[in-house]
Amino acid sequence: MVGVSPKRRIERRGQILTGLCVMLVVVLVLTLIFMVCSRGISTFAKDGIPLGSFFAGTTWNPHQNGADGVPLVGALPMIVGSFSVTLLSCLLALPIALGASIFVVEVAPGFGSRVFRPLTEVLVGIPSVVFGLVGLGVVVPWMRGIVGGTGYGILSASIVLAVMILPTVTSLSTDALAAVPNAYRDGSYGLGCTRWQTVVGVVLPSALPDIMTAVIMGMSRAFGEALAVQMIIGNAPQMPAGLFTPASTLTSVLTMGMGNEAMGTVANDVLWALAMVLLAMSLVFILIVHLIGRKGGVRHD
Repeated sequence: MVGVSPKRRIERRGQILTGLCVMLVVVLVLTLIFMVCSRGISTFAKDGIPLGSFFAGTTWNPHQNGADGVPLVGALPMIVGSFSVTLLSCLLALPIALGASIFVVEVAPGFGSRVFRPLTEVLVGIPSVVFGLVGLGVVVPWMRGIVGGTGYGILSASIVLAVMILPTVTSLSTDALAAVPNAYRDGSYGLGCTRWQTVVGVVLPSALPDIMTAVIMGMSRAFGEALAVQMIIGNAPQMPAGLFTPASTLTSVLTMGMGNEAMGTVANDVLWALAMVLLAMSLVFILIVHLIGRKGGVRHD
């Protein structure tokens, strides 16, 4: 029998090693999903919390029972707060990110590669607690001076989150515009279009799927942010009465409550249910990114 060559043995070892790495990642992801979902579902299966009371209730006080004897665990205020902060921060960040991307790709590409990209990378590396401290020292007093009240609220948290997700949205939008073939621009110029007509009529529509991916990635980052939001939003588990009143999000309630509740209690189980909602929304964001990427690939083909 002819023995296996050394090169073949090395190739097999490499395949086995990389395959084990893939299996480890898959097992970790599935374990995480199973752990969160199993403990979150126990809120409804073991503790008997009705789905309607959890998703539509507006009072959050797990240690107190309502008139029907069910703990007051309405998660709607946190869900509304999370979506409000996420959407508003993206609305604030997108115009700035898109304008900056257009400038560094279409107007001053040299400045973009030498100066702008390093600056955005520095902004990405700043810890979220620093953004929270800046929000406490600048945004909250500024809002207090303009609209009165405490200064805490959805708008304050959205401003801080918009700054946090700005590098992500800007970087991905820049890559999206730079990926548009120059032949598209040359064809537009050949038809007599100006630079801005080319940008608006050719470049942006061609890069739209990738820009939408940048927006969804920014929304995913904003939806899951905990520390900076907790420092700015006010942490009031109530239905938001406006942009300038204290509110709460899924992540802020989780970070404040998880370490204070005993495992196996109703108060702890409902926090796992909130984590399950947060995980489900993250998976939805990832699915949307893949769907947009697939449609964009088909369109370019």
